[in-house]
Amino acid sequence: MNRALPVVRLRVPTDEDAVAWHRIFDDPDVMEFHGGRPAELSVYEELTARQRRHDAEHGFCLWTMLDDSDRVIGFTGAQPWPGEWGPVGEMEIGWRLGREHWGRGYVTAAAQMTLERLRAASVPSVVAMVNARNARSIAVTQRLGMRLAETFVTPASKQQGHCYRLEL
Repeated sequence: MNRALPVVRLRVPTDEDAVAWHRIFDDPDVMEFHGGRPAELSVYEELTARQRRHDAEHGFCLWTMLDDSDRVIGFTGAQPWPGEWGPVGEMEIGWRLGREHWGRGYVTAAAQMTLERLRAASVPSVVAMVNARNARSIAVTQRLGMRLAETFVTPASKQQGHCYRLEL
C-alpha cells in the first residue's frame, strides 16, 4: 500500500539547529548505527557550521528537516564521502531522524527532495553507506530506487555495511 508522504521542509542548518540536533539525537535508538551513543553538542555545532559552508560552496548540504509545524525533526542531504576508505570522492546521501518521528515517511519525503536538488546541481550519482543491520535505512534506499552495489566491513567498528548507488 502506498501512502501519501508527509509535508517536510528542508533548510540550511542554523546555529540553533545544532542544539536541536543534539537534543533529538540524544537517544540510543537513534544513535544505534552512528557510534551507539550521543555526540557532544560541539560535534553538532561543527557539523552545522560545515554544512552552511558546504551549501554556500556547492548548493547542497545536510539540511535540517522540519515537519509541517516547523519543528526540527532531523536532517537529510548530501555531502562528499568523508572516509579514506569506501566510495572516496563520491557524493553520499544520508539522513538521521528523531525517534518520535520514525515510521511516518519523513525520511523518504526529504530524501526524494534531496535527490531533486542534487539533480538540479548536476550531481551525476549518489551513494548511501548503510549498516547491514539497519533495516529502516535499507528500506529508504530501496524506496529511492537505489541498488546494492557492494558490501564492506568498516575499518573502525568492524561492522558489515552496504553501499547503495543511484545514477541521477
